[in-house]
Amino acid sequence: MRDDRPYDLVLFGATGFTGGLTAEYLARHAPAGLRWALAGRNPGRLAGVRDRLAGIDPGLSELPLLTADVTDPASLRAVAERARVVATTVGPYIRHGEPVVAACAAAGTDYVDITGEPEFVDLMYVRHHAEAVRTGARLVHACGFDSVPHDLGVWFTVKELPTDGPVTVDGHVRAGGGFSAGTYHSALLAFSRSGQTRRAAQERRAVEPRPAGRRVRAVPGRVGRAKETGRWAVPLPTIDPQIVRRSAAARPEYGPDFRYRHFAAVKRLPTVLAAGVGLAGLVGLVRLPPTRRWLLGRLSSGQGPSAERRARSWFRVRFVGTGGGRTVVTEVAGGDPGYDETAKMLAESALCLAFDDLPPTAGQVTTVTAMGDALLDRLTRAGITFRVVERRG
Repeated sequence: MRDDRPYDLVLFGATGFTGGLTAEYLARHAPAGLRWALAGRNPGRLAGVRDRLAGIDPGLSELPLLTADVTDPASLRAVAERARVVATTVGPYIRHGEPVVAACAAAGTDYVDITGEPEFVDLMYVRHHAEAVRTGARLVHACGFDSVPHDLGVWFTVKELPTDGPVTVDGHVRAGGGFSAGTYHSALLAFSRSGQTRRAAQERRAVEPRPAGRRVRAVPGRVGRAKETGRWAVPLPTIDPQIVRRSAAARPEYGPDFRYRHFAAVKRLPTVLAAGVGLAGLVGLVRLPPTRRWLLGRLSSGQGPSAERRARSWFRVRFVGTGGGRTVVTEVAGGDPGYDETAKMLAESALCLAFDDLPPTAGQVTTVTAMGDALLDRLTRAGITFRVVERRG
């Protein structure tokens, strides 16, 4: 458990928008006695964040500040060797994330982030999974809205079904909320790197073992009207199905033949068609360096939706699971998905790794594989709803 280290948790990225919200969440909700610190490359800006946190909890006026930069491996190694868990919100991860992963894998330090970048996650598996297994580090990516509600939501659903035969789960996502400059930049960068993303996935498939004697799939599905939601189901090309599939591959509780499909639940089909045309045009534009630079300049780092707008934001994910002649409909719901709830999920994931009684795992693992019910219980207590809507059969 690395109890001899001076910090239970170190947070990278607190001077950014989502990182600042994560620091504020910890200031309000961290357990008594948590030994934590902020890390970043600019001590002055870190001190400004600390002053803001001291306004929430005066006891944080002396919160330790650690200077570290992703361009300085020695500084990252020094932080990782002093922490039990490192949480980072510094993206885009494909540009800035690997040095932190590498430092944690080498030091045997647990790691959590909020990436939704498949290329990054696949490359980190190829490059650092084996080292993390050797040192005992747990590398847990996608600990925000990508992909905690979906990963834990499917796990919650599967536990309501017989799993001695085929099991299928469909997820239907609805959300309302704004986005920050960090999310905007990460999305544009991912759109411009589709070829690299495919190659990273191929590299991972070449070295990642398959579950023995079981079949686990995440398939795209088709556009169609979903009876369970009364809305159009549109395949959603996010990282979430990949995370769910990896959880299912690691956990025999998903049964011998598991399939997952992931959809956006949309009220009007013309909205879908217009969005598809717009997205196709955007993907084309970001592949051209001049237009990509122009688009990236539209939002500056650190910007995000106001507190008032976040208070009006929400998400609901409806899951329809079938197995053993039964059908169960479940729902995961919460507030602002991209920021307030993502900060909550990241912070609770880090605290879960630091303090909860968890099954022994190491290497790159998912939230379900590493934390499962312990994280589900934490998030329920923190106000995210997991409920059964209907059972049939």
